[in-house]
Amino acid sequence: MPVINRVADLVDEVTEWRRDMHAHPELLYDVHRTAALVADKLRAFGCDEVVTGIGRTGVVGVIKGRRGTGGKVIGLRADMDALPIEEETNAPYRSQTPGLMHACGHDGHTAMLLGAAKYLAETRNFDGTAVMIFQPAEEGGGGGDAMVKDGLMTRFGIQEVYGLHNWPGHPVGAFAIRSGPVMAAADRFTIKVEGRGGHAAHPNKCVDTLLVASQIVVALQSIASRNVDPLESVVVSVCSFKAGDTYNVIPQHATLLGTVRTLKPEVQDLVEVRISEVAKSVAAAFGAHATVEYARGYPVTFNHPEQTEFMAKIAEMVGTGVKRDVPPQMGAEDFSYMLQEKPGAYIFLGNGNSAQCHHPAYDFDDGAIPYGVSLWAKIIEEGMPAAA
Repeated sequence: MPVINRVADLVDEVTEWRRDMHAHPELLYDVHRTAALVADKLRAFGCDEVVTGIGRTGVVGVIKGRRGTGGKVIGLRADMDALPIEEETNAPYRSQTPGLMHACGHDGHTAMLLGAAKYLAETRNFDGTAVMIFQPAEEGGGGGDAMVKDGLMTRFGIQEVYGLHNWPGHPVGAFAIRSGPVMAAADRFTIKVEGRGGHAAHPNKCVDTLLVASQIVVALQSIASRNVDPLESVVVSVCSFKAGDTYNVIPQHATLLGTVRTLKPEVQDLVEVRISEVAKSVAAAFGAHATVEYARGYPVTFNHPEQTEFMAKIAEMVGTGVKRDVPPQMGAEDFSYMLQEKPGAYIFLGNGNSAQCHHPAYDFDDGAIPYGVSLWAKIIEEGMPAAA
């Protein structure tokens, strides 16, 4: 077995922590129970410093190596928040909070980093400082940005930072990584259409916002197919269409909500401009009026080459295989804010044949725990080797 022997001994305990967190999911920054659990365990492990309230509800544990002072400082990050989804598993540890569940595996991420913290606090077989970062509000709340703005990197002197996410459909114990853009920037837009409402029996006297908004939805698909270089990656998705309240009234207003995913700033800029141009032009052609609100979200998650190679080599040591140069994923991650501040890398760990993330039947595979814990431990031990 490629995992660390002591880590293998911890798996049952880490699994228990993970399932407890799974049963008690919390949203965004309201991760008070989870953060308290994390802080209590870090203190019990004997971390040299435990700080709460970083980025509102984030927790940081500091573990110093054998020399106690000086040396390199490496940060390891896990996310703690869940999702507003009703769970549809029959697991004995299923969510006890109606309407909330850990549908993205953040319970597993947090438990694995706790396991690594326990191991590192016990062994301290490194020279330098390990900073264990437990982040709130990854699921749309920008908790990574909040922690950075709260002085995470400067306060703890972090020089490199690493993150991990489980990957359904990839074998348990196997890793996947790439250098450069690994996850997309995520923006959102709102398009409001105003026409002229009226009786459905007299559409000729109206400006039908349903028709106009429908044409805008179709026209927006031309951005990816006709405006962006075919060799570049872009997603433009309209995900909400709201108009009208009854069966015989043409509504005065319609609202579209959507998301944009890109890997390059120049493509992001182009798409933002074209969404506004397309929506307003199509609406005008039908005698309606459109307004567009466009909001930039999480930036591209960009893996730094040197740290990516280092992380891949560690994954080869502790895992069952590493898939290098995996295609970029068009999902988004607010670990991107941390990678904007310091060099580092983000890796995927296989979750086996599970439901996809954000699905009500998803569950983190506990078989991945020893691989994730070993990865974190070896990043610290190999990244800051103890003097002979």
